[in-house]
Amino acid sequence: MKNTDKETFGTILKKIRKSKGIGIKKLSSHLNISHSYISKLENNKSLPSEEFIRKISEIFEYDKEELMIRAGRLPEDILNILRENPKEATQYLRNRFVKDG
Repeated sequence: MKNTDKETFGTILKKIRKSKGIGIKKLSSHLNISHSYISKLENNKSLPSEEFIRKISEIFEYDKEELMIRAGRLPEDILNILRENPKEATQYLRNRFVKDG
């Protein structure tokens, strides 16, 4: 399943949940959380915990790091690289991924 660059954790969660034919209530029951919380996540009105991201990654066999980044959470090792090498890391990322306008 291909994602666009603009997709958030919520839009990905909704897409993968629907692609597996799982309703919000069934997923919420499985995770022992409220269906309104999943709805808030899917509509980008709430951000998931790292534990929730891990569970979704395992349930749907989806890349955890991508889900973390889509949720606005950077993996700890990446945060450490940025903290230890802020100028070099940001310059590398810009040179590698920012397209000329």
